[in-house]
Amino acid sequence: MENVRADLNKVPQQVQAMFDTVASRYDLMNDLLSFGQTRYWRKETVRALSPEPGQLVLDLAAGTGTSAAAIEAAGAKTIACDLSLGMLQEGRRRYPEIQFVAGDATALPFQDSSFDAVTISFGIRNVQNPDLALAEMLRVTKPGGKLVICEFSTPENALFRRLYQKYLIRAVPMVASRFSSNAVAYKYLADSILDWPNQPALASWLQRCGWGKVAWRSLTGGIVAIHRGTKI
Repeated sequence: MENVRADLNKVPQQVQAMFDTVASRYDLMNDLLSFGQTRYWRKETVRALSPEPGQLVLDLAAGTGTSAAAIEAAGAKTIACDLSLGMLQEGRRRYPEIQFVAGDATALPFQDSSFDAVTISFGIRNVQNPDLALAEMLRVTKPGGKLVICEFSTPENALFRRLYQKYLIRAVPMVASRFSSNAVAYKYLADSILDWPNQPALASWLQRCGWGKVAWRSLTGGIVAIHRGTKI
């Protein structure tokens, strides 16, 4: 598959530029802000995928390739796809053995039924048209193939939910202002988490877009949820 440049008109230029500017320290910031939970979430995502040797997996919103590297380590060939050219550049530097492709989740540069599985971690909420992206993921997945989405969600416990929301509003920008080159980027990320639908709502989106056998599992009290679907 040839690397292709995404149609940058489909996503606001400032959002793409935001990810470009934080690429070099993106994984470090994720570890800091999640107190190391990102590693647990990544492990559970790979577990839900159950990648096998000989399979081809598409990792969308792959960023610097950390998740793609974990999938490859489990045995499957992985294509890492992201819209941010800055993220792709950093990923290619870190993981030269992985193929990185520039692409828009709403107009994927791949043929129908190309992949045994598709996954996206912490990226679906940044897509302008999630329904179109979910339909594209369905298109490029082989019949019987699976989709695994790891995304921030809604804590089930009311008290924990309020504490978590305060953390997003107050602590995340404060930590980002000290350790990140672009604190505004993390203000945007915090707002996008607060605006994102809860677990049942996202499950209904998957069903509406044609995915079957939809289910989800909450992690870390519901801060994150892993949603699964199958192409029937």
